[in-house]
Amino acid sequence: MSITLRLNQPLHNELLAMATDPVETGAVLLARLVRIDSDRSVLIGTELIPVPEEAYEVRTSQSLQVTSDGYVHALKRARSTGTVPIWVHSHPGNGSVPRPSRHDHLVNSQLTELFADRSESDHYGFLIVSHDAHALTFSGAVEGAVTGPISQLSVIGAQWIFRAAHDSERHVSYDLFDRNIRAFGHQIQDTISGITVGIVGAGGTGSSTAEQLARLGVRRFILIDPKDLSESNLTRVYGSTPSDVGRPKVDVLGDHLERITPGVNVTRIRGSVTTQSVAEALRGADVVFGCTDDNAGRLRLSRLPYYYLTPLIDCGVQIDSDANDIISGIFGRVTVIHPGTACLVCRDRIDFARAEAEVRSAEEQTRLEQEGYAPALPGVEPAVVTFTTLVAATAVSELIERLVGYGETPTPSEQILYVHDRASRVNTEEPHTHHYCDPTNPRVGTDDDMFLGLNWAS
Repeated sequence: MSITLRLNQPLHNELLAMATDPVETGAVLLARLVRIDSDRSVLIGTELIPVPEEAYEVRTSQSLQVTSDGYVHALKRARSTGTVPIWVHSHPGNGSVPRPSRHDHLVNSQLTELFADRSESDHYGFLIVSHDAHALTFSGAVEGAVTGPISQLSVIGAQWIFRAAHDSERHVSYDLFDRNIRAFGHQIQDTISGITVGIVGAGGTGSSTAEQLARLGVRRFILIDPKDLSESNLTRVYGSTPSDVGRPKVDVLGDHLERITPGVNVTRIRGSVTTQSVAEALRGADVVFGCTDDNAGRLRLSRLPYYYLTPLIDCGVQIDSDANDIISGIFGRVTVIHPGTACLVCRDRIDFARAEAEVRSAEEQTRLEQEGYAPALPGVEPAVVTFTTLVAATAVSELIERLVGYGETPTPSEQILYVHDRASRVNTEEPHTHHYCDPTNPRVGTDDDMFLGLNWAS
């Protein structure tokens, strides 16, 4: 079992402060445990509860001993919130190794049953933090019904950090990605090759996005699309050939990605993200690209960052034409959503009437249209490979910017392309008060009864 620990920026900063303290420091991290499948689980951090000063019996640069008063209150909090308690302590000093010592193993054996029982989570976790030039390093594990090492740390804020555990093996071919490494460095290449990317929509924009990511070094994909490849898709879908017409788009694109470079692994889901079981698969993605053209799908994807700390890069292309089918405007949009930014709803990027119409049965939609109670859904809209590829490249560049940090600060969260004017503009939108994206009312770990806080059709 491989376990990813996801944190927002403030929690990461608190752990980094512990790691850079000159003496050993203890705390309990509370996290929601989400089992993705038989091989993977996710821990989503919700709060860090430090050991009170009066609970330290010994505290030096090389040793730590606390009384039960240092963590009992945190175990009560874990029980009341339904979270897993993770014992955290630091190994101080720049470049220190965050590997468990013999004393750490002894402490873990003493705390395992106590933490599991008192929290009523049936789990115990430990996390050791240090730093290398102020970059957080770590090792850890979870024991219980879900047992395994904490193999990756994911930090989502203005910048995104995806870091493997201290002793993790690297499987990146540096020769293959030599040109990337000359631009970004070995660490960024390790990061790109270690993340799982979800792509919703395997058409023109989605297939171009996927191909660029595969050539950058991404090795794990979750592809979601409900449709089969049509003849008109051949002009835009990367990797497609005439013999693929009639095949599921996820298979056409999945086969193509696996041909590009050995070692690419693609999970293919032929379905709609408006279906709960399909949308739930995205909990296992570190980043999601929304390349769907439906409002109902975007409505659901927009919630992922706030409930699961999974950032979303949402894409859109619009070609306007006049009555003579002559282009009058070409627009592209790339919106980056993560905690602290406004969601697609607050940005007015979702048409609710169309979203409702898109999930109705064809019969019901026709009846409501005839009675004047629902808008007619648009027909086949224009699409051109150069424009879908341009938007895809812009979206992938936004991912790289969040990893490398080469752009302006603060980083804009949306880019609008006015292709016909050869211009682009950026903006930043604040979350609306009391909305699900409002950071003063965090939603992480609050959807035990309703996935993403929504009702789903059976």
